[in-house]
Amino acid sequence: MMKEDKQLPDSHGYFEQFGGKFVPETLMPALDELETAYEEAKRDSSFWAEFDSLSRDYSGRPTPLYFAERLTRQCGGAQIFLKREDLLHTGAHKINNALGQGLLARRMKKQRIIAETGAGQHGVAAATICAKFGLDCIVYMGEEDVQRQALNVFRMKLLGAELRPVSSGTRTLKDAINEAIRDWVTNVRNTYYLLGSAVGPHPYPVMVRDFQSIIGKETREQILAKRSRLPDYVIACVGGGSNAIGIFHPFVNDKDVKFIGVEAAGRGIRTGKHAASLVAGTVGVLHGTKSYVLQDDAGQILGTHSISAGLDYPGVGPEHSYYKSIGRATYVAVDDKDTLEAFQLLCRTEGIIPALEPAHAISYAAKMAGSLDKEQIIVVNLSGHGDKDMDIVVKALGVKL
Repeated sequence: MMKEDKQLPDSHGYFEQFGGKFVPETLMPALDELETAYEEAKRDSSFWAEFDSLSRDYSGRPTPLYFAERLTRQCGGAQIFLKREDLLHTGAHKINNALGQGLLARRMKKQRIIAETGAGQHGVAAATICAKFGLDCIVYMGEEDVQRQALNVFRMKLLGAELRPVSSGTRTLKDAINEAIRDWVTNVRNTYYLLGSAVGPHPYPVMVRDFQSIIGKETREQILAKRSRLPDYVIACVGGGSNAIGIFHPFVNDKDVKFIGVEAAGRGIRTGKHAASLVAGTVGVLHGTKSYVLQDDAGQILGTHSISAGLDYPGVGPEHSYYKSIGRATYVAVDDKDTLEAFQLLCRTEGIIPALEPAHAISYAAKMAGSLDKEQIIVVNLSGHGDKDMDIVVKALGVKL
């Protein structure tokens, strides 16, 4: 049974049992400094005025809430709306958080910025904001992701960022975060870590949520303007969980609005080749926070697989773990095959090429819509554009260019 939501996290960064600060002692002063700076920024109207101004004039907000009429007709049943974060500058929702944290880093007078990236979209967003503000940018990226996201690698370099490939572990997002944290420990005094998802030690999960909540705030206003009521379902893909928490959170106290988070089932949950932390994981600690993670009986973090580099992560943000524990959100998983089918379905019905990450959410929404009444409303967060994934899709479909 769903319990009432509280104003969380608490003063120690916990969403009940999830969250916290599980970091080396050397990082505690940096986190305290960051928390103090963010609390001050939150109370400063000029900070938010600049955030809103740049979101509008630089990033391209508000993004449209688009009624996918042909997709709705094809699926039958509920009306499907798409929140078009793919139309933002840099092609994904990641620019929202990068902009907010970039403003905070500048406020803190930190010149050296480090970031991690999986699909490359956060790396591009961080490099973009650093170029805009004249900051030094270093991006850590797993070698596996460097190969499958070569276009985004070039974009980061073009924007002036230094890319540092990571060869350890699975050579994906988890390992990129590991290296970024090591860098931060070594260079803590002059470096700002611009973390890309709603994961990590407090205050990162709440900061990222707050910057990404602009998605849900706009969605709320737009659906009321279009249909004079709130949606029945809000659906978003979940890797670390920033795009999902961004669209979910402004509806958290609207108990009739159901949240569905869609994780990557990869080659299938039973195969172990997946990235479904909430569906198939257990509670543990990863990258400074307590949440659901993929781990073995000894607590060692397991490898992951997803066709989408942005969902290929063995953990999830603590607020999503909290939503799962209180029944506020339902979490499901969609495999690579169904994701590819949904990717092509949206291309052919709406002329929109989605990123592979939100294609997971499109897949679940499309199948779900047919079982619902025609008056019901589904909103899907289309968190990114698919240009970055063309090489992956070409290979997966066996196409020769």
